[in-house]
Amino acid sequence: MLEASPLTDGWILRHEGEALAASVPGCVHTDLLAAGVIPDPFVGRGEHEVAWVGRRGWTYETELPDVPSGHEQTDLVFEGLDTAAEILLDGRLLGSVRNMHRSYRFDVTGASGRLTVRFASAYAEAEAVRGRLGERPAAYAEPYQYLRKMACSFGWDWGPTLVTAGIWRPVRLERWSTARIARVRPLVTVEQGVGVVELRVEVERTRVEAGLTVTARVGGAEARARVEGTSAVVRLEVPGARLWWPRGYGEQPLYDVELTLDQESGALDSWRRRIGFRTVGLDRRPDAHGTGFTLVVNGERLFARGVNWIPDDAFPSRVTRERYRERLRQAAGAGVDLVRVWGGGIYESEDFYDACDELGLLVWQDFPFACAAYPEEQPLRGEVEAEARENVVRLMPHPSLVLWNGNNENLWGFRDWGWEGRLAGDSWGEGYYLGVLPRVVAELDPTRPYTAGSPWSGSWVHHPNDPAHGTHHSWEVWNRRDYAEYRSEVPRFVAEFGWQAPPAYATLRRALPGEELVPDSPGMRHRQKADDGDGKLARGLARHFAPPEGDFDRWHYLTQVNQARAVAAGIEHWRSHWPVCAGTVVWQLNDCWPVTSWAAIDGDGREKPLYHELRRLYADRLLTLQVRGEGLVSAAVNQSAEPWTGVLRLRRMSVDGAVLGTAELELAAGARAVGVTRVPGELEPSGAKEFLVADAEGPRALYFPVADREIPYPRPEFEVTVAPGSVTVTARTLVRDLLLQADRLGPDVRADRGLVTLLPGERVTIGVTGWETPDADAARAALYCLEPSR
Repeated sequence: MLEASPLTDGWILRHEGEALAASVPGCVHTDLLAAGVIPDPFVGRGEHEVAWVGRRGWTYETELPDVPSGHEQTDLVFEGLDTAAEILLDGRLLGSVRNMHRSYRFDVTGASGRLTVRFASAYAEAEAVRGRLGERPAAYAEPYQYLRKMACSFGWDWGPTLVTAGIWRPVRLERWSTARIARVRPLVTVEQGVGVVELRVEVERTRVEAGLTVTARVGGAEARARVEGTSAVVRLEVPGARLWWPRGYGEQPLYDVELTLDQESGALDSWRRRIGFRTVGLDRRPDAHGTGFTLVVNGERLFARGVNWIPDDAFPSRVTRERYRERLRQAAGAGVDLVRVWGGGIYESEDFYDACDELGLLVWQDFPFACAAYPEEQPLRGEVEAEARENVVRLMPHPSLVLWNGNNENLWGFRDWGWEGRLAGDSWGEGYYLGVLPRVVAELDPTRPYTAGSPWSGSWVHHPNDPAHGTHHSWEVWNRRDYAEYRSEVPRFVAEFGWQAPPAYATLRRALPGEELVPDSPGMRHRQKADDGDGKLARGLARHFAPPEGDFDRWHYLTQVNQARAVAAGIEHWRSHWPVCAGTVVWQLNDCWPVTSWAAIDGDGREKPLYHELRRLYADRLLTLQVRGEGLVSAAVNQSAEPWTGVLRLRRMSVDGAVLGTAELELAAGARAVGVTRVPGELEPSGAKEFLVADAEGPRALYFPVADREIPYPRPEFEVTVAPGSVTVTARTLVRDLLLQADRLGPDVRADRGLVTLLPGERVTIGVTGWETPDADAARAALYCLEPSR
C-alpha cells in the first residue's frame, strides 16, 4: 500500500550566512518575522520596512532521509511552491518550477542527502518574462501578470505589497510499488432521482504487465472495473440519494466515496473524498429585459446572496482550517449563500471547500486572473493550462462548487480601460477566457457551468459590463456618485459593488500603537490603498452628514454607518426586483490585514456594522420601502419556501415621535417571490421632519425622504442597563442608527447586532460576549447614534 509521510521538520532558511529555523508550510516573511529579523508588516508602517524581502532570492534546505521502505518508487511531492524555484538534491537539479497554483512531483527513488529549494525573487522572474514578451497594461504598476502567482501579493487597493516566497503548502514523501492512483475525476449527477457517480481514474505504473482493478463504494453501492493500460471508469448508482442544497433551501447531506486500486496480492493505493448529489445550471436565456444570469440548483432558481472572498491573510500559509471555518461560519451567519473566490487570489485549500460543503455555501470560483492583460505566449500559456487542469480536477468533488469563472474584469478592461490601443494586437488573455479555460472545463468537468469573466455580457455583441446582460460590476457609485444611484438600474446579476469604511476601533489601536488616531494621520493614510479613497469617503459622508470635523470617533462611526447604508441601498433595491435581478455579491466579505476597505469583517476578524446589516439584508424575508414611479411602494421579498402573508402596518411619523397617520394593508408574497404594495399617498412623508415606518410581524423598513444632514433629529435620549451577557437600551426619543461598539469595552468583546433604529418607547437588548466587568457607564460611552446636525 502506498505510504505517505510529511516532510515538515528540520527545514532552515538561509539569511545573511545564517541558518534560520523555517516552518513548512510557510513563507519567507513569516520565518523572518519568527526569527526577529523583520518587524510585523501589519503594524505601523512595517510594510515599507520589509519591502526588500520580495526583491531577494531565498534558499530553503533540509535533509532528505534515507529510509529503506521496500517499495519500488519514492516521490517527493510539493503541494505548493511560491513561485519560481529550483529543486536540488545534493546539488543535482531535480527540476525547475514557476507556478504557485500547481503541485509538483519528483522521483527520488533510492536517493537521500541535502534537499535545497532555491527561490528566485518573484520580481526578477516577472520582469524577465516581461522583457521577453513585452509590456502589457494593468490596473497597477506591479508586474503581477507575468507569472502564475497570487496577484495581490504585489498589493491591491485594499492589500499590502508583500511579495512572498516559500514552500507555502505541505510537502511529503510517497513510497509505492507496482502502481498508484494518479488522478480521479468524479462526475457527480442526479438522473431521475438516482445519484450517479462516475469515477474516471488514471494510474501511474512501475509494472506495465500487472493486472489491476479499481473498486469504488458510496452510499451502500459498490462497483469494480479493470484498469486498461493506465485508465479505468467506475460507475455507481445510489437510488434515493438525498440531495445537497445550498443553505436556506434544504440540508447538506454528504457521502463518502472510497476508491481502491488493487492487484491480486492486495490493495496498492486508495482515494477518499466527500461528495454531494445535486444538479447545477446557469440560466442565460435572453428575455424581455436582456440576458439573464440565474443559478439553478436541483431545478430551483436562486437569488444569490453573495460575498466576494479574498485571501484571508496576506500570507496564505497562516490561514488554518479553524480560521477558514470561523470566517465561513461568519458568512453563513450573515445569511450569505454564495461565496465568490476572487481572481486576484488563489485556489483555496481543501479546508475552505470542505467548510462550504458543510455550511451550504455555494462557491463561485474564479481562475486566478485579475485586472490586467495577461500574455498568452510561453512560458505562461503552458502553465495556465496545467494549473487549470490540476485545480479543476482537485476541486470537482465539492458539491458547493457551482461555477467556474475565467477572470476578474479583464474583458471589461480591454474594452474600457484603454488597453486595446496600447496592446496593438498583442495577446492579452482573451485566448484563455474564451479558449483554453472553457475547453478544459468542458473536457474535465462538464457537470458545472463556465462563464468567461466577471463582468461579462456573454459575447462581444454587448458591452462587457452592460447591466442588462450577464454579470455587472457596479463601481461608478463608489467612485463618482451617491449610493442612492444604485436604485437607478436593475442589473441581471451584480457580481461586485461596495462601499468603504475603516476597520474596528480595537483593530486600529492594535495596528497603530501609540499613534493619535485622526482620519488623515500617517498610519491611517498608510491603510488607505484605494486611489483617492479618503476623498471618496469624505465626499460620500458629505452627501449625507455634517462633517465631523476634528472628531475621529464621530468620523469613525459615521463612515461605518455610511458603508452599511450604501450596501443596503443596493441590496434592497436589487432584491426587490427578483427575478429580473438574480443575485448580489458584495465586495467584500473579509480583509487580509488591518486596512480601510470595503470588507464586512476586518483584518483582525472583527465584524463591522455592515456585517450585521447583511444579516437583515440577506434574511429569507426582507421588507423594504422603495420609490417607484410617482410614489412609494412596500416590497416584501420572500426567499423562503413558504408564502409570506399577514398584515403590513404603516406609520407616518415625525422625528419628534408623533404619529401622523396609520394604515393596515394586506401583505402577500409567494414562496421565492416578491410582493409589492403601493403605499397610500396620504402616508407618504413630506419634508425633512417626517418618515415612514413599515412593520410586518418582525421585519421592519424605514423611509426618510431627505438626507440625514437635513433632518432635525431630536437630541437622543435613552436609558442603558447592563446584565451579564447583555446591554439593554430603552429609547425616550427617536434614536437613529444606534451602535454598540463593543470592542471599545475591550479588544475581545463582541456584540451580536449592529445598527438599530428605535422609536420612542422601544427597547433593544444587545448580546455581548467577552465582557468580564459589565458597567452601565462604560456601555453608554461605547454607544453611538445619529445626533442633530451642528
